[in-house]
Amino acid sequence: MQKRKIVITNTLNQNLIDQIGEIIPDWTIIVGKDRDIWQEHLHDAEIIAGWKKGIEKECLAPKSKLKWLQTWSAGVDSLPLEILESRNIIVTSANGVHTYPISESIFALMLGLTRNIHTYVKNQQEKKWHHSGIKLEMHEKTIGIIGVGAIGKETAKIAKAFGMRVLGVRHSGRQQEYVDEMYTTDQLDMVLPNCDYVVVTLPLTKDTKHLFDSKKFDLMKPSAFFINIGRGEIAVEDDLVTALQKGLIAGAGLDVFEQEPLSDDSPLWEMENVIITPHIAGSTEHYNQRVIENILLPNLNNYISGTLPSVNHVDFSKGY
Repeated sequence: MQKRKIVITNTLNQNLIDQIGEIIPDWTIIVGKDRDIWQEHLHDAEIIAGWKKGIEKECLAPKSKLKWLQTWSAGVDSLPLEILESRNIIVTSANGVHTYPISESIFALMLGLTRNIHTYVKNQQEKKWHHSGIKLEMHEKTIGIIGVGAIGKETAKIAKAFGMRVLGVRHSGRQQEYVDEMYTTDQLDMVLPNCDYVVVTLPLTKDTKHLFDSKKFDLMKPSAFFINIGRGEIAVEDDLVTALQKGLIAGAGLDVFEQEPLSDDSPLWEMENVIITPHIAGSTEHYNQRVIENILLPNLNNYISGTLPSVNHVDFSKGY
């Protein structure tokens, strides 16, 4: 009888592979980043960890054995969710893996814009000793966290170390530790005028696509900074550019964009009040370890025992 099979489309150290093997000792475990390692195994893999572009032909073929997909990213907006749902394939995300690196990136962007760090880096390259108009402080300001999940909670926790007032927005409106005032998504317009920093940590869904348009930027303070580490399509990029050009907001820290890589002709590249990073806010030395030990292994124990994976089980109706 053919062994059950798991395919992991990323490179793992042997310790992590051994931990997987302890749970499924009788399975065939295929591991590696090189497509040649796992391509021929996709059609009969029961579990796939790490969705790669172009694998749907084998994974979603009529005779495919796929029953569970573990993503290597928090967002699942790039997956064929309707097909996966129709095939009753379990999907679990890597939500939570990014909590520390992304919250650190959020504050790097906030502090960079507040203390003009990006300007001084440019000055250093030109050997230019110049004050460059620095004056702002971040302490005791108000931060609005739009999407209070694991990343939002950690961001709120750090904000408290700066003595900040924390306003949170989440779909349920459920209260959260470190958040002073929580609002529902349909109350967003009430929140924006009060924020010195607006931080977007939302997933991309049909409800959040283009949530931030000209009307939302008009509601923000002219002194406010917009930070987006969620998904680029949550903001209408042309409207964001206009808001920055007209001084409707003070600046932006952007890790995600509607089109990636960001086009060479985007005005954002040249703006003095914008810091751009290339969708790397979640990068960390501990990424693979956290995906395996915090998510895959506990879910694998559930799966083998005949119960549904309990960590980051994607709700198809919500899109995350």
